[in-house]
Amino acid sequence: MDADVVLGGGGGVDGRGYVDGVEIDPGRTVERHLDEVGGTLRRLMPERLSGEVTRHLELAREAPGTHEAAVLERIADAVETGLASYDLVVFDTAPSGHTARLMALPETMSAWTEGLLRRQERSARFGAALRGLTGDDADDAGAGELVGRRDPRAERDGEIRRVLLRRRTRFERLREVLSDPELTTFVLVLAAERLPVLETIELHRQLAKLGVDVGALVVNKRSPADAGALLDARRAREEAHLRALEDALPGLPRAETNLLPDDVVGEDALAGFGGLR
Repeated sequence: MDADVVLGGGGGVDGRGYVDGVEIDPGRTVERHLDEVGGTLRRLMPERLSGEVTRHLELAREAPGTHEAAVLERIADAVETGLASYDLVVFDTAPSGHTARLMALPETMSAWTEGLLRRQERSARFGAALRGLTGDDADDAGAGELVGRRDPRAERDGEIRRVLLRRRTRFERLREVLSDPELTTFVLVLAAERLPVLETIELHRQLAKLGVDVGALVVNKRSPADAGALLDARRAREEAHLRALEDALPGLPRAETNLLPDDVVGEDALAGFGGLR
């Protein structure tokens, strides 16, 4: 589930603004995510459980959802930075199947974190009740001497709760941004072929269900007209697929880009593609 991020700002030195780009490396993102989680766990858990923490983190490295959760954290960072410091944030997301899961993740992760909070709260209450029953919080001199004494378990429970609350707030904020049509719109990019058209229609349905606004379609690598019999025949076939797309998604703005002889790589190629030079 890779994602590239482009952040655009105004007010450059020459008055033309500027663009920053970030390529999210999934492997490094997962490693950083697990390092942060591991550091938090080792700080909160008794030292004797350090080996268990390491073992669970190694298992989590390949567990379903770890990759997605790590990338989502990085995307949330980029969104927060973009909203605070840039005029526009553009995500170049992975293919449609991965993108649908990515868009659903903020709500899923928020619900999952909410469940952890409830379980952590029940565990803390149970632990406090158990300590009261067993007398762990009192000594021979009486409960009066407890005033001002550190309670490591209560401190640990409080920090766990603060970590989970910060996580829930971050995911809820990300979901609000993604589902706000005043802030976010999705542009679907596809080829004028049967399978990409069907995938685009399905992705549009999934995004609508998630409350994510779809603002436009971009049809990429269109066969040029009047370029020989082969390309003329292919363009006619593409027209049929695009009519099916129009029937399924009527009224959605659509732009088209032509098939080019070279790759669009580098500043000059990008400027030429965008009609800037």
